[in-house]
Amino acid sequence: MEVKMIDIGEKEEVYREATAVGRIRLKKETIKIIKEGKVEKGDVIATATIAAILAVKKTPEILPLTHNIPITSVDVRFEFEEDLVTVYVTVKAYAKTGVEMEALNGASSALLNIWDMVKKYEKDEHGQYPMTAIEEIKVLEKVKKTK
Repeated sequence: MEVKMIDIGEKEEVYREATAVGRIRLKKETIKIIKEGKVEKGDVIATATIAAILAVKKTPEILPLTHNIPITSVDVRFEFEEDLVTVYVTVKAYAKTGVEMEALNGASSALLNIWDMVKKYEKDEHGQYPMTAIEEIKVLEKVKKTK
């Protein structure tokens, strides 16, 4: 079986944008301490934002068949519900290929970072995570504007 990176050399550079979304289900008490800034490891949202941006930039190192893309912008935002944190990662570039994988990688990394920072609060008496779950990571929207 052969594995290869697709040749995009003949494609035109155009505006690309993708937004990925994902969410993590947490205990209500954990959501409260995140919002209050009382997580022992520090500012969960600031750290998850940095993790998302770094993951976007490092995508070709993690997903070997993706191309290095000159990213022009990464926007990360969060929404809170009673027992959910939702992350939206929007990536923009002028490139020969899309930025969906970068957006997905950013969202995934932000969610994993949140889990890492709050795992102490999520464990039950047996050291398990009965409620904690990363859910529905997907591409919400993709934009390609041709010249």
